[in-house]
Amino acid sequence: MIGGQALRALGTMSGTSLDGVDAAEVVTDGETIAAFGATAYRPYSEAEREVLRGALGRWPGAAGVAGAAAVVEAAHAELLRRFGGADVVGFHGQTLAHDPAAGRTHQTGDGARLARALGLPVVWDFRSADMAQGGQGAPLAPFFHFACARRIGAARPLAVLNLGGVGNITLVDPARDRPEEPGALLAFDTGPANAPLNDLMQARRGLALDAGGALAAEGRADAAILARFAAHPWFDLPPPKSLDRDAFAFLVAAVADLSDADAAATLTEAAAVAVGRGLALCPVRPERILVTGGGRLNPVLMAGIARRADCPVAPVEEAGLDGDMLEAQAFAFLAVRVLRGLPTSAPGTTGCRAPVSGGRISRP
Repeated sequence: MIGGQALRALGTMSGTSLDGVDAAEVVTDGETIAAFGATAYRPYSEAEREVLRGALGRWPGAAGVAGAAAVVEAAHAELLRRFGGADVVGFHGQTLAHDPAAGRTHQTGDGARLARALGLPVVWDFRSADMAQGGQGAPLAPFFHFACARRIGAARPLAVLNLGGVGNITLVDPARDRPEEPGALLAFDTGPANAPLNDLMQARRGLALDAGGALAAEGRADAAILARFAAHPWFDLPPPKSLDRDAFAFLVAAVADLSDADAAATLTEAAAVAVGRGLALCPVRPERILVTGGGRLNPVLMAGIARRADCPVAPVEEAGLDGDMLEAQAFAFLAVRVLRGLPTSAPGTTGCRAPVSGGRISRP
């Protein structure tokens, strides 16, 4: 790559909700977004989800991990072969375990094997370098959020809230010159979002999610459970901070005796409580909150967040962005930054000691 030449990058995301793989093209020099390109989605089959669920919480070499890696690599290769003309792939892999307190994280899927399968350079293992510098290794989309804020012409601080399996928020000051500049970004995980609810729906109804918040809308949230949840010491920890998908697994146990509808309502409201607690940690009030990820499609969850925010809350589509593909686009963008040796995280996003350019590059 020569200087700041724009490349056609393909990014992928297989999130903690275990629904499938997103892929998206971004034309970028790693600093600005020249264009968004094609997108595609490949759902996991129920059999594949079972393999992935069986490996959650496990570290390299543990039982079930090799099978999960094979599922992840095959699904990504199948999806990415639908695209043509890419210069580089940003491959996040599937997070199975994340333990920032111990300085370790596990995203399964081998980028070198994917590079050989696709005949393209693949940037992967985005988190390890950050964690080696004392960072949380997550979240990693904030540098892309900074570029998006610039692209949509934002002039004042805004927040990008991602509601995947875990929720995370990025406070962006687009008036800063670079994303690694102090004050440009503050990012952290807010707490559980869709993961407990999805697990409940799978266990009780055999469904992947509460589509449109329909079940939650029929129930009443349990105030006592929510009070215990809101008192969890996690919410008082200063950012940056990050969570494992199952860090709040006790929530599903807590609603075991509730009806399906009341349990769904309680878990949905818990995700909104977590966001509210997170907003209280932001040093600057955002002008607006743009919501991405599957949770933005749940009107019950969105209403719960709106009640706790003192600014407008809207899906990112209202700003011309794609809430289904924002994280996949982020890893396309980050792949080009890695090729250029530019930082992909900073003290304000992960708590690392200094800006870090993370990611391994594997060539076919």
